[in-house]
Amino acid sequence: MKKLFVGAAIAMSSLAFAQQFGIKGGMNLSTISNTEDAFAAPGDANVNSKSKVGFNVGVFANLPIAESFSIQPELLYNALGTKLTGEDELGNEDALTWNLDYLSLPVMFQYNATPAFYLEAGPQFSYLLSSKLKYNDNTTDNDTDGMNKFDVGVGIGAGYWITPNFGVNARYIAGFTDIVEDNPTDNMLKNNNLQVGLAYKF
Repeated sequence: MKKLFVGAAIAMSSLAFAQQFGIKGGMNLSTISNTEDAFAAPGDANVNSKSKVGFNVGVFANLPIAESFSIQPELLYNALGTKLTGEDELGNEDALTWNLDYLSLPVMFQYNATPAFYLEAGPQFSYLLSSKLKYNDNTTDNDTDGMNKFDVGVGIGAGYWITPNFGVNARYIAGFTDIVEDNPTDNMLKNNNLQVGLAYKF
């Protein structure tokens, strides 16, 4: 029994020693599902949804749990949203951008296929910080009282450590939560985001 406790203590201390912390950041290409129907005004034609370019930045901790597996919780500032373009009944072009800012907590379970290359998947929990609508050249703060403050999604991705401390990564996050509280329609508005970026481990 004593040997078992000693072995467990050694294993836990080695895991604690192997913990690594770092910073990461990159580009977001985000959309919101079903926004064409939600924002199309009477008389609008050819309403199209486009990816909105944003960014993410934050910190992470990489916690080994086995030889080839680790858990990586992160705390990120995420600039998400979507863009819509269309034409009104007079043929004038309309453009609307919906900017959503979140504080996100992804928890990724990583499989280290090689010492440098890994695959990952896991949930992401986000809290809405702000919402702004830009219609053509006019920007207004959107009241967040009618929106879900919490957003839940799942991410899958991969990464490659170019050096032991510097790497690149890509991740797709699909949202599960309707971002509008008590949505009167049958079409859920959900965040979707493709991230690409860089990471540095201390």
